[in-house]
This record gives sequence, structure tokens and C-alpha cells, in this order.
Amino acid sequence: MKYKDVETYLAALPELERKVLMKLRGTLTRALPRAEEVISYSMPAFRQEGIVVWYAAAKKHYALYVYPRVMAVFREELRAYGGTKSAIHFDYRKPLPARLIARIAKESLLQNLERAAKKK
Repeated sequence: MKYKDVETYLAALPELERKVLMKLRGTLTRALPRAEEVISYSMPAFRQEGIVVWYAAAKKHYALYVYPRVMAVFREELRAYGGTKSAIHFDYRKPLPARLIARIAKESLLQNLERAAKKK
């Protein structure tokens, strides 16, 4: 489904998923105060010098998506979570790991800023 904005995406979710993703969104907003919220690949995302992070709801988990180069920085900490080379899966029933998510988002932003500085 195509979403015109983050609010529309969140409104389409069942209550549990919406509540959890709203908490996740708040964590990301605080970690990335200058980033713009956008829809990218039909998912909510934060953009600053490129996409910093995407997030999405799934049936049995929610996920945070970052580039593999960011995931590599947190390899040891992420062993406790499922996922793919660019996605971290979190269980809806477990507390949101806000500190870890904020650190991942900040690292991703730092890498974006460093890459943008090299291009200039």
C-alpha cells in the first residue's frame, strides 16, 4: 500500500502495533531532532543527508532498518534480536529498547554526515 505520510501509515495499523510504533517514532524524533520524517519504500523514515533509518510494522514483530555498515557497529548488541543484514526485528510484547535504538539512529546519522562531508 502507498502512504502519503507517516500519520496515514500509523493510522492504518491495529492498536498494539500503532502504540508501539508511536513510541519508536518518539525515540527516533528525540534522537534525530533535525531529521525530516518521510515515507520511503512505503515505510516511515527519517532523512538527513540521505535516509538515516526506516521502521515498519510486521505481523509478528516491528523492524528498524539501517544500512549494513551501521549494523556492523552494533553486531554484538544485536545478537539478542532477529533480523536480516539491514533489519532488526523487535517483539511487540517486549519493552522498546529505546537507548539502543537511539544509539543506532545517531550512528547512522553520523555516518550520513561523514559521507556527505567527503562529497563536498
